[in-house]
Amino acid sequence: MRLTTPTETGLPHDLRGGQRTWPVTATTISGWGRTNPVRSAVHHPTDHAELEAAAGMGPTVARGSGRSYGDAAQNAGGGVIDTQAVNRIHHFDEQTGVITIDAGITVDTLLHATVPHGWFIAVTPGTSQVTVGGAIAADIHGKNHHHDGSFCDHVTAMTVRTGRGTEHLTPSGTPEEFWVTAGGMGLTGVILHATLQLRPVESPFITATTTRHPDLESLMAALDVADRAAGYSVAWLDGLATGRHLGRGLVITGDHSTRQQVEDSPRPATPGAANRSRSMPPVALPIVNPIIARGFNVAWYRLHRPSKQIVPYQSFFHPLDSVSNWNLLYGRGGFVQWQIVVPDEAALFISDALTELALTRAGSFLSVLKRFGPGNPSPLSFPMQGWTLAVDIPTRAPGLDGLLRSLDRRVAAVGGRVYLAKDSRLDPPLVDAMYPRLDEWRGTRDEMDPDGQFRSDLSRRLHLTHNKLPSGALR
Repeated sequence: MRLTTPTETGLPHDLRGGQRTWPVTATTISGWGRTNPVRSAVHHPTDHAELEAAAGMGPTVARGSGRSYGDAAQNAGGGVIDTQAVNRIHHFDEQTGVITIDAGITVDTLLHATVPHGWFIAVTPGTSQVTVGGAIAADIHGKNHHHDGSFCDHVTAMTVRTGRGTEHLTPSGTPEEFWVTAGGMGLTGVILHATLQLRPVESPFITATTTRHPDLESLMAALDVADRAAGYSVAWLDGLATGRHLGRGLVITGDHSTRQQVEDSPRPATPGAANRSRSMPPVALPIVNPIIARGFNVAWYRLHRPSKQIVPYQSFFHPLDSVSNWNLLYGRGGFVQWQIVVPDEAALFISDALTELALTRAGSFLSVLKRFGPGNPSPLSFPMQGWTLAVDIPTRAPGLDGLLRSLDRRVAAVGGRVYLAKDSRLDPPLVDAMYPRLDEWRGTRDEMDPDGQFRSDLSRRLHLTHNKLPSGALR
């Protein structure tokens, strides 16, 4: 669900002397965390010609399904281009697993088209509702970064409407422009379509193993071992546990099931069953509170005994998709997802952060720990070798802003970083420390967008871009 509230629909937007029109909606939009709604003129192009024309009318930013948590796909008072209607599959080679698709297609639609033919997306995030354009812009990661890197490591080409025109980018032919766009938060232009290399699979199932660990030390040790043994791994943490139970949780690993494993399974689940989606009431209700979250965390930990089972890929990769608008659980004020990565030598910081976060009694039921492998050439890509922690926290938690600001400074001091696709409140001076290649990124980005057509609330808040607005543009 995208949290938008249209107030005017069907407003004509003239293109090229009135030859083409498409709807423009004066809309209130926000990120998935619902922390800072803004008003924008949202363009709704329906084909490539309209999409390219809209991209040339900045200042603007592209927006897919609205799953970035903060303000990366917002542009207060300016233009936002909704890419979701441009979502075709252009070419799919079922022999090699190479596929070319529009950037507006979602991971869910892509998987439904490719899995029956024995191909799976190389990297998938925790929700299948992300568009391919958003996946490239945030260089998303998954449960297999330690083996397979991030999303853009498997993009072989993309076409982008930059400030210079429509450009075809590849990692070998145009490496600077390609890697500045990969993870570039949509600030080099509008991604039109991309070519991906998929991975072969034998079934739509995952052979998943769950183990339970009573504290953070044993959990991190188990996760380290699991990473070497399994293709996918992640840990769920009880984010409210303290003392000797600090960091207790579940380590969940998995690999794509073979045909033989599925045939030998006594009761394999039905893939379609995992697609059924339930909705919260269309009202933000503060269901997540410290009492409910603490009870949920204790029950979730105790109910999950060691197991090995074959499950549909949707259940393993995208469990929260079964509740289409789960972000409403945190109430009217929304929530912050604080996701950080710290290098291996700073692993003890994870314990410090969990200790301080637990003391806020913030009511989080979703705390996730993973291992990353080495990063890629993108200057703004989030993953780096080390440990990544993600915690959902209601904005109403007392003292939250001050605590996170203090933790952010310590993350930067140990050589870590905050994930920009999840951020809504980072102090601008910390960005240069967290992303030391930021000036390199700015230089190439400004060459690709010399008139400053592409910008967002994120870029303004963190001073990511420094070229001027085009003459006469909205401010």
